[in-house]
Amino acid sequence: MTKEEILELLKGIKYPGYSRDIVSFGLVREVACNHGAVSILIELTGGNDSIAATIKDEVETLLKKTDKVDHLHVQVKLPASASGQNASTGATKNPFDNQQAVPGLKRIVAVASGKGGVGKSTVSVNLACALHHLGVKVGLLDCDIYGPSIPLMMGVHERPAITPEQKMVPLENHGVKLMSMGFLLNDDQPVIWRGPMIMKTIQQFFSSVDWGELDILLVDLPPGTGDAQLSLCQTVPLDGGVVVTTPQQASLGIVRKGIAMFQKVNVPILGMVENMSYYTTPQGERVELFGNGGGRQECNEKGIPFLGEVPLFTEIREGGDTGKPVAAVDNDSPAGQAFMDIAAILRNQWMPES
Repeated sequence: MTKEEILELLKGIKYPGYSRDIVSFGLVREVACNHGAVSILIELTGGNDSIAATIKDEVETLLKKTDKVDHLHVQVKLPASASGQNASTGATKNPFDNQQAVPGLKRIVAVASGKGGVGKSTVSVNLACALHHLGVKVGLLDCDIYGPSIPLMMGVHERPAITPEQKMVPLENHGVKLMSMGFLLNDDQPVIWRGPMIMKTIQQFFSSVDWGELDILLVDLPPGTGDAQLSLCQTVPLDGGVVVTTPQQASLGIVRKGIAMFQKVNVPILGMVENMSYYTTPQGERVELFGNGGGRQECNEKGIPFLGEVPLFTEIREGGDTGKPVAAVDNDSPAGQAFMDIAAILRNQWMPES
């Protein structure tokens, strides 16, 4: 049995209480196999003896079912602090131990970019609307605390209602549930906060919002790899990340940092979207204003899925300015179809067509 075959089997073992598997969490540290003898080392970043025992038992049960394994050794290591062995060593607590799954949210997917100006929010909004048209129950959370744009782009400017349990009720438009800092501020009111306030707000977007039952919550992140990104990863277990870029090297050079961020916190990268790929003149000529094929090439080099190109269409810009995303109001048009194609690829990653 090969190492690759074993890792593929281990993807079927979920971390207790989460939808993510132990391989995508980066917990499988070593796999050795030789003539039917298999040795596996799993190192947990948190948890307790009960969680370690559960994972060990599930791994052993799974691998003993195959006739290719004659001898099996599985070791599951807890951090010393979790097993009570390093009370005096001063080891720091893993900040990702505080992640909490949100009841009702089947999947949480972040949409990120390394830099501003690449159309990340435009992609987030239209992707959410396109997923709704495909029959997916979808929500969209605007985590750009300093510059929220989702209210404008989705055409919603009310304040959320409060339930008797003191939870905010997401606003809704175009079939998408919405929450944004922009709903809680007066027009043009700036947010002048340090990092701890950003983290507290992002935590409340999950603990103090009544999201209900959703197939997927898209999270529109601000540009970069700062407080908001880290706070999100420490607050909830992410099921994946989508990276948005434009074709030119200036954008791709920075988007690599966004990819590295997801990899460092063990978030699977679901794929990359290349926005503003080209412009088609009225005469039908394709004009590549920002270069050609940079996103696809980067995906090939990094071994991540390329989700598709979004050309420059006036309708996309107009839809964002008027609160009528093209994927919501004209999804059969060439501009709308670009987002529908990307949404179909993403949906089929977890809801394969029968």
